Amino acid sequence: MDIAQLKMFQTVVECGTMAKASMQLHCVPSNITTRIKQLEEELGAPLFYREGKSLNLTPSGEIFLNYCHKILALCDEAKRSIHPDAPPSGPLKIGAIESSATTRLPNLLAKYHQRFPEVSIQIITGTWKQLLVDISQHKLDGAIVAGNIEFPMLNKLSIYQEEMVLIASHSLGEIHNQEDLIGKEIFMWTEGCPYRAALEEWLKLKNISLPITSITSYATIIGCVSAGSGVSLVPKSIYEQYKNLTNIRGYKFEHLAFMQNQFFWHKNVSNHKARDMFLDLIKSEFCL
Repeated sequence: MDIAQLKMFQTVVECGTMAKASMQLHCVPSNITTRIKQLEEELGAPLFYREGKSLNLTPSGEIFLNYCHKILALCDEAKRSIHPDAPPSGPLKIGAIESSATTRLPNLLAKYHQRFPEVSIQIITGTWKQLLVDISQHKLDGAIVAGNIEFPMLNKLSIYQEEMVLIASHSLGEIHNQEDLIGKEIFMWTEGCPYRAALEEWLKLKNISLPITSITSYATIIGCVSAGSGVSLVPKSIYEQYKNLTNIRGYKFEHLAFMQNQFFWHKNVSNHKARDMFLDLIKSEFCL
């Protein structure tokens, strides 16, 4: 077993087929097939279910993939530690919830790229839980998520408070309190979303429990609300993006005022200059 085999295995998983992996690795598919079979023989277990050209991980493959991520992350860390004075370079994988990715990150990324052009940044959006799991498994170098969260093995930094706004179409009339939502459709992200949890807690203050339609896109949520179909709770930054383009109105309430946003990174990953420079930039932009 060697590092090249691990990289081949990881690339095949990411690409889905030997042919696509061979294009990314700049080698012939037969070479990858042979090296993967040798790896399976050494491990004594199949890593893929092979159905035609389709490849799906076996349970053993799922387990081995997690170790692959950790081993290759440690190898990258070892390379970085050998050149402590070198400028930041190489890949930097940053996760973010959609509201941060579309409103807070663009200006931050522009400044980072201007300072450190040798760093190749990849932005991944997702739910807060999946993003933090990905950091713990070394699939991400850091992530911005909302909510006051603790997660094993991860450091965190409070970076900014996101102002929250309840939005509704003008056609629904004025909204003064929780009771005004009774009978109206509510559109929110899936369960686990801190904004959804905040809205549910606000309704519970008046012993109100309403069904919520799960939508994993702010553009779709805004579209539904603008059409007069219902209401939603969104960050003010999202509301500001759409308020002049759609038929929506924003409402502010005391118990729906702010949501803390945090930046998380792995406690056991040191000497990651690209990530550390990103963290320094976050501090200078949001933590003054």
